[in-house]
Amino acid sequence: MATETSVLAGIEPRAFWEHFEKLTTIARPPRHEEPVIDYVRAWGAERGYVVRQDDARNLFFEVPPTSGRESAPAVVLQGHLDMVCERQPDSPNDPAEGRIELVVDGEWLTANGTTLGADDGVAIAAMMAFVEDESSPHGPLQLLMTVAEEVGLEGANGLDGSLVGGTILINLDSEEDGRLTVGCAGSTDTWVKIPQPREPVGDGAASLTVTVSGGLGGHSGTNIHLGRSNAVKVLGRALREAYGTVPFRLASVVGGKSRNAIPRDAHAVVAVAADRESDLQSAIESAAASIRDAFAKTDAGVTVSVAPAEATGDAWTEAGTATLLDAIALVPTGPLAMSPDFDGLVETSTSLGEAITEGDALTLHSLTRSSNDSAMPEVIAGLDAAARVAGGNLEVKRNYGGWRPNLDSPALAAARRAFEQTFGEPPILTAVHAGLETAVIGARVAGLDMISFGPQIEAPHSPHERVSIPSGERFWRLLIGVLGELSKPAAT
Repeated sequence: MATETSVLAGIEPRAFWEHFEKLTTIARPPRHEEPVIDYVRAWGAERGYVVRQDDARNLFFEVPPTSGRESAPAVVLQGHLDMVCERQPDSPNDPAEGRIELVVDGEWLTANGTTLGADDGVAIAAMMAFVEDESSPHGPLQLLMTVAEEVGLEGANGLDGSLVGGTILINLDSEEDGRLTVGCAGSTDTWVKIPQPREPVGDGAASLTVTVSGGLGGHSGTNIHLGRSNAVKVLGRALREAYGTVPFRLASVVGGKSRNAIPRDAHAVVAVAADRESDLQSAIESAAASIRDAFAKTDAGVTVSVAPAEATGDAWTEAGTATLLDAIALVPTGPLAMSPDFDGLVETSTSLGEAITEGDALTLHSLTRSSNDSAMPEVIAGLDAAARVAGGNLEVKRNYGGWRPNLDSPALAAARRAFEQTFGEPPILTAVHAGLETAVIGARVAGLDMISFGPQIEAPHSPHERVSIPSGERFWRLLIGVLGELSKPAAT
């Protein structure tokens, strides 16, 4: 908790930040949330709430209304327990093991060398702090804490809709202060799998490791339009350009860690004739200079380096290497279309999130997003074509469709009133180019009236993640206002 020696000491709302700080000490990687599940279950049981859990491991807490608000519509507060566990390679901290070191930097809270977990720890902390606050009136509440959101919304996809006990759902996983979110993108995972022949590497070859690092990374949806480098694509470009001057053989390509994060790190092991080793290094360095110039204004820290590697036993043939480098070049990454409904919002994008070497095959794992479900087939067709041209195949997993805005929503009307009463100005209505569990839950529970909001969170899914401390206080005030407005007794 936020003790007097804590970096969060004295920051309001105190209870909210205390709960958030506690969550940063508990390991909660996707699919392995048991420690945090046990923690919040014990918290709910201590407070006397009925706690249920479905087969997907999602938790439901039944919170009775405050006095005089018994007839209000039941509201579900929803957020996810898991977090993306990214870290700098040299960091002593690791979110996957519950080691997050909090740092206050002016008006921002961040972590030392790792993701912070504000996505979506702020939701869980807000739920816990709100129901403990006896001064804030509310109607019947259900706290819905889902799991494995960061790996294809698996918890929401496995949700037992019969346990959802409300007609209104407030998702607390948005990341823009001053906005009410009313829609989101759907997503599809794809795997381009390309087998190519491998042969032994002779004694007269030198082995090198080519490494890409230093990029900003970030969320592959909300940050996809910022022109940041994709380490897998940078690696592929540098190698392909060098190959045109000095042929070599690829032994492996590995990059990316999280399917929904822009890759910051990637590396390849290559084998080249010993008398051409220095020529290859020069060719890669020449490509690296061009790449640095390309990202000088959007991702200036990205680097490409070459170092000696242990001798590799086998590698793809030169022809197979050329095919694989062509495939990396053909797989797109970045925005593909902009929204016609919201200025500056990406409608459709795809992000190459992982490169995996297994046996004789290279797999390129992408995550494609769109708020226009009808745009998805064209993107998938392009990826399928890239796989076929390279002699491979495409595996497709459709995760969920988009959440379409309902501007006539009663819950939205109440949230707008609460926002204006709290802050003296109207909110901005928006949609997000990312997956929100509302898209899945709304499809599984008919008739749910849904909105989403949250504090200002920047660079989620990367070690640069940070949350605005003042926006945390506004987020808290808005939550109190919205739940008060939704439960206000009807005028007589």
